[in-house]
Amino acid sequence: MVGVLLGEYGDKDTLQVTNCYGIPFEEEKNEPEVWFLDHIYLENMFEMQNRINSREKIIGWYSSGPKIKQADIKINEIFRNYNTEPVLLVCNVQDEQLIGLPTEAYFTKEEVDENGNMGRAFTHVRSTIGATDAEAVAVEHLLRDVKDASQGQFSKTMTDKLLGIKVLAIKLKEMRNYLEQVIAGTIRYNQSIIDNFQDIFNLLPNLKMQEMVQSFSVKSNDYMYVVYVSNLIKSVLSLHDLINNKIKMKELEAENIKKEREDAAEKAKKVMEEEEAKAKKEVEAVEKKE
Repeated sequence: MVGVLLGEYGDKDTLQVTNCYGIPFEEEKNEPEVWFLDHIYLENMFEMQNRINSREKIIGWYSSGPKIKQADIKINEIFRNYNTEPVLLVCNVQDEQLIGLPTEAYFTKEEVDENGNMGRAFTHVRSTIGATDAEAVAVEHLLRDVKDASQGQFSKTMTDKLLGIKVLAIKLKEMRNYLEQVIAGTIRYNQSIIDNFQDIFNLLPNLKMQEMVQSFSVKSNDYMYVVYVSNLIKSVLSLHDLINNKIKMKELEAENIKKEREDAAEKAKKVMEEEEAKAKKEVEAVEKKE
């Protein structure tokens, strides 16, 4: 799928994508170079969108990817007719086990290949997914029925940390695959990427130092202590609720038994009164007959 990204330029050299719409696009599976994009539909849709919000401009396009394809450079050249520096947003909609943001943003810049020919290549840029205040309130309202009310802040923090570690493992695997492909000569060597790798590894703590190991141990023990105490308190509260529930059930049973006895006594009294009234009527009838 291919579509148009609408938005406006924000502060500090940022682009804010606020709207989008799909456009007719077809391509041959066996021949990636053969494809069709309906730019007339693109222009007609943008004209109608512009009547609703004139501030939104064509700032780029999106593709369902899930990765950059061979024809994306040529498609990007079409969008340069509407914006000199369009952004490409690749949306990974096929991987159900994906962790993290399902989008990757790219710009194109001119590069010189090994043969000295000038061309354009995609460059990755940082992207985030956010919401306005009104959208955040609406989403929070919708998630009330989805979120677990019994889940505390500590549990949420631990879940976020676990998710972050999984994302980190995925990124490390991508870095390893890149280095292996560079060594094998499959892809070109990029000095800026290697410099970023070096900066990342330079920022990692030295886990062989005794002070660092001790600090991690103390921090881990503190977390485990909080988890242990929390589980202990939760068990005590659950046992307390169970005892209260059992006491309440016994009180209800006693009340039911008492009520049944009162109902039986009242019923017996009523029967006796009816029998006495019947016997009285019979005596009166006999006396009247005599």
